[in-house]
Amino acid sequence: MKQMIIHGGKPLKGDVWIGGAKNSTVALIPASILSRTPVTFEGVPRIADVDNLMDLLSEMDVKCDFRETTLKIDPEHIHMSPLPAGKIKSLRASYYFMGALLGRFGKAVVGFPGGDDIGPRPIDQHIKGFEALGATVKNENDQIIITAPEDGLKGAVIDLAMPSVGATINIMLAAVTAKGQTIINNAAKEPEIIDLATFLNNMGAVVRGTGTETIRIEGVAKLEAKAPHTIIPDRIEAGTYIALAATIGNGIRIHNIIEEHLDSYLAKVEEMGVVTKVDEDSLYVYPAGDLKMIQIKTDPYPGFATDLQQPITPLLLSAKSGEGIISDTIYPKRIGHIPELQKMGADIQAEDNFILIHPTAELKGAHVSAGEIRAGACLMIAGLMAQGETVISNAGNILRGYDRVEEKIRKLGGDISVIDVD
Repeated sequence: MKQMIIHGGKPLKGDVWIGGAKNSTVALIPASILSRTPVTFEGVPRIADVDNLMDLLSEMDVKCDFRETTLKIDPEHIHMSPLPAGKIKSLRASYYFMGALLGRFGKAVVGFPGGDDIGPRPIDQHIKGFEALGATVKNENDQIIITAPEDGLKGAVIDLAMPSVGATINIMLAAVTAKGQTIINNAAKEPEIIDLATFLNNMGAVVRGTGTETIRIEGVAKLEAKAPHTIIPDRIEAGTYIALAATIGNGIRIHNIIEEHLDSYLAKVEEMGVVTKVDEDSLYVYPAGDLKMIQIKTDPYPGFATDLQQPITPLLLSAKSGEGIISDTIYPKRIGHIPELQKMGADIQAEDNFILIHPTAELKGAHVSAGEIRAGACLMIAGLMAQGETVISNAGNILRGYDRVEEKIRKLGGDISVIDVD
């Protein structure tokens, strides 16, 4: 197990560069097995989830070479192999191998996905999509077995009950090689879905309408990678560093961002009184003055991202007066960070699916636990704000989602280290 040790209360200053989007990367890596030729990704984040996905690829004899921020994947000699539940349970996004294997081989045998504990995240919409394409889905021995008919998957009209990112991506992966046209209605609109479609289209797929509620896919016989694909910047990592800069920063410039991906988040940050200046692909966060308390409601993109409600929480704690309210409409049970913040002296409570936040003059270092990625980011920011030493157990969860986070915080002047403990 990993621990993160922080000695807080020190202002941070300087420049930080945002890595490639985690939520793109964890879909793009499974998508690579649809290619009949080697794939190269540029701008890949150094996160534990990438290592876990490469381990899963190795189970299928897919060779990977990851150097700096370039990941090369050679799926030419891939073989169909059941993916073991143990490794699958290490990250939620492993379920993208369902759609990718189904699209490549017409069959997928995948253990039930794991990942962060943030409340119920059923995969019924994924299964509904696979079945609409003609596949049969069985649950046997803690595994999901998905099988296409002998004559292959066929395009269909699929109406999602909600704009699920995971279901939208999984259906895309299965449908790009299905016969005929597939239409996904009520599709998710996230930038990471557009990024995936760009990669697939550059390999010969025909995917149109990403970024809107209706995606149309014309199936093709095969896909071949021809050029490297550069992953978009991580908007969640960027939002996390914006919150960090506004709480404990003494002037921080955040590089490699796409401003429009952060519109709803920046609107809330600026509503609090945080002053920023946006250049072509960077954003400067000025030292914060007196901040106002606000209310936040998470929504599917382009609304306020659920993955940012926890990282912004320490910023709300630093407001001068009033009551802040967070309503997470996506994952209302995403509240595991609250008792940990209370250990640090935060005036914060969860009541009836609302998070109630009151100004907290000072946080104090404590021993806390990162139950999942974004909760860990929240506690890391709180630890950097706090007086004294903060020890975050289960810090591996933070490393799953944040590119070279220890190195980046240190370069800003933070006193932070990650160690292995028994």
